[in-house]
Amino acid sequence: MNETSAAKSGKWHYAWIMLLLTFLTLLVSAGIRSMPSILMLPFEKEFGWDRGGISSVVSVGIFLYGLVGPFSAAVLERFGIRKVVVVSLAVLAASLALTPLMTALWQFELLWGLVSGLATGMMANVLGVTVTNHWFAKRKGLVVGLLTASAATGQLLFLPLLAQITTQAGWRYAIYTAVVVIVVVLVAVAIGMRNHPFDVGLPAYGEDQVTKPEPFKGSIFLAPLLALRSGLGNVTFWLLAGTFFFCGFSTNGLIGTHLIPACGDYGIAEVAAAGLLALMGLFDLVGTTLSGWLSDRFDSRWLLFWYYGLRGLSLIFLPFALSAGPTALLVFSVFYGLDWIATVPPTVKLASREFGKAKSGMIFGWIVVAHQIGASAAAYGAGAVRQWLGAYTVPFVIAGFACFLASLMAIRVAKIGAVARQQLQA
Repeated sequence: MNETSAAKSGKWHYAWIMLLLTFLTLLVSAGIRSMPSILMLPFEKEFGWDRGGISSVVSVGIFLYGLVGPFSAAVLERFGIRKVVVVSLAVLAASLALTPLMTALWQFELLWGLVSGLATGMMANVLGVTVTNHWFAKRKGLVVGLLTASAATGQLLFLPLLAQITTQAGWRYAIYTAVVVIVVVLVAVAIGMRNHPFDVGLPAYGEDQVTKPEPFKGSIFLAPLLALRSGLGNVTFWLLAGTFFFCGFSTNGLIGTHLIPACGDYGIAEVAAAGLLALMGLFDLVGTTLSGWLSDRFDSRWLLFWYYGLRGLSLIFLPFALSAGPTALLVFSVFYGLDWIATVPPTVKLASREFGKAKSGMIFGWIVVAHQIGASAAAYGAGAVRQWLGAYTVPFVIAGFACFLASLMAIRVAKIGAVARQQLQA
């Protein structure tokens, strides 16, 4: 029985294969992006690089990871999902394979700040949104939640394993392990990934008619800039971009980069600290998937209000948890983990509602740029403040209050999106 007949008989749909392959791709990409948190202390010891210098490399990588997002949406549409993902994985594997040969900070900047940042940026949340828009007409919130949660799963699987390898055998062997994993996923993507349901003769999941995809029109460089121009004149875009700036500031830029070094300041072993991040990843897998389910059923604005508010409380609690001991840190990890990137599904839904399916990928890409600018600022700023003051307390508390501001911005988003307003006027 071929793919088409099997799908029509109701036994399965190729969209779920695409979901699995995209999940694995995003999982690996997120796992690689989280690696600098376990490399920071070994690099300080081996190369003598200071915390601020290493943080600047992470900051550049995070920024480029976000900046490439809007253009990756256009590239994915122009060249196809499979080809872009295969090339991105190959470039990422090459940059990691060269890392053990580096001897200077500028080489780390080139391999991890520039090359790795651009390669992983092609496999960021925009990839998940593009796959969802192509392959799913129903259950979009749940699918986006699952694909977003892949970042947490990558952290959950990679960090404890790589931290253990780093401790026992050295950071170079951790890098080699990551390269092997990337190659395995690359082969799976090359064999199984498809660009559109039309390629296998199927309708999108939840639809009845097989439709041919419209060819990408315009320049892959100009189209994202035109989408940005349309977004800049829209209040909802500014509100979503603003909340996502604070989201990045309070997640991968701050906690993802600096929690392990912060634990080291309190004498907590690197493997144990990586375990805390992995625990957060486990609970974020639950929280983000649940958030996708909730965004299909409740007002996304109020979901964001609660997510940011609760995250702010947890960050203000973190300095106390670090000094109080394992129980308090466990409470923080569970509480914060449930909320880590639960903000993505409601934000995607609000962006799609406001700008429509055609523009939502590129518009969300620009919103992610704001997220990564915030993350980049936190990655460098927290490292610089730690070097200046000798502690991370001030960055953690500032991030907590920034989240309170984001929660207030979320409820200012218009209740009815622009697309719905146009339909009502028609």
